Amino acid sequence: MPPQFKPVASGARLADQVADTLAAEIRSGRLEVGARLPTEAVLASQFEVSRTVVREAVSRLKSLGLVASRQGSGVFVREPEAEPLRFEVAHMASRDAVVQMAELRRPLESEVAALAAERKTPEDMARIRAAIEALEQAVARGESGAEQDLAFHLAVAGAAHNTFLIGTLQYLHGLLQGAIRVTRANEARRNDFTHAVANEHARIADAIASGDAKAAREAAKTHMDNAIKRILHADPAFWQQEGTRLAQPLIQVSPSGTS
Repeated sequence: MPPQFKPVASGARLADQVADTLAAEIRSGRLEVGARLPTEAVLASQFEVSRTVVREAVSRLKSLGLVASRQGSGVFVREPEAEPLRFEVAHMASRDAVVQMAELRRPLESEVAALAAERKTPEDMARIRAAIEALEQAVARGESGAEQDLAFHLAVAGAAHNTFLIGTLQYLHGLLQGAIRVTRANEARRNDFTHAVANEHARIADAIASGDAKAAREAAKTHMDNAIKRILHADPAFWQQEGTRLAQPLIQVSPSGTS
């Protein structure tokens, strides 16, 4: 019997939710190797999302090597070629893991922002601005805004229109999500941190909107430099409580988010 999927919830990025749900079905074996995914129309109906969202989710699954298209036949679950890359960091301190993720993100985010400044469309800018607004609303509600923060960075990545850069960020999705949850939780403890992040996001968006690749690259680099500084200056009590708990997904985890 073909799988039946529940509608996704609002809030987190819809394409990511759809992709994560389908990936879980594949990794669990409920969608077996060789099985054909339901059609785009069926998935859109079951998840209650647009077909554009489904296409984006399936594209992410392809970048992860979980599915492949067959001309005229549909999309099918692939035979895994190799074990996914794993980062064995069990003995690394939580703070060090978060800092190293930020160091990994720094060159990626910088280049993505520069390309976005050169290639963005009006629709891309609308998504970037909407992500910033959603983040502001989440903060106003007293939330950390982690999901909305990730959505902003993914919107910028989408504006770069580089399949391989986008695929790399999607491949690292689980780690990015975990790291951003830690940084947002830390930043939410201090108003100066919260305001600084909002200003840094605005500078990235403004540079992209103006088409200034150099300024966009520098704004994104500065954002990641400052993210590292904010982690290094976190209250020690943060690491004794919430920080260490939230950083656990970064310890002994694969980029896809499975341990």
